[in-house]
Amino acid sequence: MNPARSSIAENAVPLVIPRRTLLQASLFSPATWSIASALRANESRAPERTVIPGGFGQAKRCLLFFMWGGPSQIDTFDPKPNAPDSIRGPFQSISTNVSGINFSENFQLLAQRADKLAVLRSLGHDDPAHLSSGHTVLTGHLPPSNKSDAAPPSNRDTPHIGSVMSRLKPSQGVLPSFVTMPWLAYHPAAPGGQAPGQHGGWLGHQYDPLLAAGDPNTPGWKVPSLSLIEGTSPDRLMRRQDLLASIDTQRRLADSATQSGIMSARQQQAFGLLTSSHVRQAFDLDQETPETRDRYGRNIHGQCALLARRLLDHGVPFVSVNWHNDGQNFWDTHGDNFNRLKNHLIPPADRALSAVLDDLTQAGQLEDTLIVWVGEFGRAPMINASAGREHHPFCYSALMAGGGIKGGQVYGSSDSRAAYPAENPITPHDLVATMYHALGVGPDAVLHDIQNRPHQLVAGQPIRSLFG
Repeated sequence: MNPARSSIAENAVPLVIPRRTLLQASLFSPATWSIASALRANESRAPERTVIPGGFGQAKRCLLFFMWGGPSQIDTFDPKPNAPDSIRGPFQSISTNVSGINFSENFQLLAQRADKLAVLRSLGHDDPAHLSSGHTVLTGHLPPSNKSDAAPPSNRDTPHIGSVMSRLKPSQGVLPSFVTMPWLAYHPAAPGGQAPGQHGGWLGHQYDPLLAAGDPNTPGWKVPSLSLIEGTSPDRLMRRQDLLASIDTQRRLADSATQSGIMSARQQQAFGLLTSSHVRQAFDLDQETPETRDRYGRNIHGQCALLARRLLDHGVPFVSVNWHNDGQNFWDTHGDNFNRLKNHLIPPADRALSAVLDDLTQAGQLEDTLIVWVGEFGRAPMINASAGREHHPFCYSALMAGGGIKGGQVYGSSDSRAAYPAENPITPHDLVATMYHALGVGPDAVLHDIQNRPHQLVAGQPIRSLFG
C-alpha cells in the first residue's frame, strides 16, 4: 500500500476526541468515561493474581521509536555494497565508529554513535500487512486477525508493551505511565485504518496510553487532552470537581460500590492531570533552550523525541514515538524510495535518535533507559519500476540501546541480498521478549485480563547475548 498514491483528507483520521467534548465528558459524564482511556489507572477490576518472574531488569524506563511504514533494511543499517545496482541502490555504505559495522551513508550522525547501539540484522516474520504486523511488533503476539489490513483495534488485542508496563510498574505520582505521540499509527489505504496493538487490549481501556497528539514543533503547541476548556481556571475546575463528587454520592445509591470506586479514582486522576503544574512543566518544550531544540531537529519527529526525553526525565516510565504521517512521507516507500529517504525520512530520524543518545549518556541515564528503534517490517531487495521497494517482512533491521544492552555490536546477519536471515534469525516475539527482559519481566510471566483469564505475557525468547 502506498500513501503517496492516496489522497489523504485532513479530517479522514479521527485520532483525537475534540478538546471541549473530551473535557466536558470527563467532568460531567462518568458513566461514559472518555479521558480515562488516555490515562494510567492504578486501579483495575482484574484480580491481582499476577505471576511476574524477574528478567534482567536494569532498565527503569523505555523509549520506543516505532518507524511506521517499514524502513528499508538495505538503505538504513544493513547496506549491501557488493549487491547489483538493482538491489543496492544509489546509497553508499559508510564506516561507523565501530570497526566492521557499516551504515547507509545518510546516517552520518548515528554512524558516530554506533558504539552505543546494538544492530539487529536478522529480524523477520511472514506477515506483509501493515496493521496486523504492527500489532505483532508492538505486543510480541500475533493479532486476532493475522496477515490482515482489514481488522481494526479490538479488546481482543494483546496489550501494547507500554500498557503492560503501566499495569506492572505504574508511574509514581500524577504523570501517566504510558504516553504515545504524535498519533496512533494509521494507514490511509488500509481498510482497518488504525493499527491494532496500540492500546490496553484485553487489559482494558484504563491502560491505554495518554495520546500527546499534534505537532510539538508548532509554536504554542500543548497536549490537547490536557488543556483546560477555554476560560476554565484550575480553581474553577476544582469547584466542578466538588460538584461532581456530590453527584457521585447520589449515583452510588444505584451503582455498585466497586464500580463507583473505580470511577472516582479515574476522576481524581483526570483532575490531577489537568491541574498539576508538574504535568504542565513536563510537557512544556519551551523549557528547553533553542539550541537544544535545534539539535533534536525543528520538525515533528525531532520535537517528539525531545518531548519523550523530557517525559522520561520527569518520571514517565514508557514513551512511544510513532513515526508520523504528514500526508507526504512515512516509511512505506513503494515509490521514490531514495529521494524520500535521503531528503525527508532519514535526516530527522538520524538527528533525533543521536540527540537522545547524547543527552541520556551525558545525564548518566542510558544504562537504565531502554531504547528501541523498529518498524513493522522491511522492504524488498529488488527495486521496483517506481524506484521504490515493496513490503518485505522476512528480514529487516532494528536498533537497541541502553538498559543493559551492550553497544557496538551486530546481532544476526542477512544473506547477500538482505532478503532472508543468514545467521541467528529472530522474530518480533523475541524482540519484545528482550524488551521485557531488560525491563525486569521474565519469560514465564502470566497476566490476567479483566475477565480473570490468564495470559502468557512473553511469546518469544529474550536475546540474552545482547546484554553486556
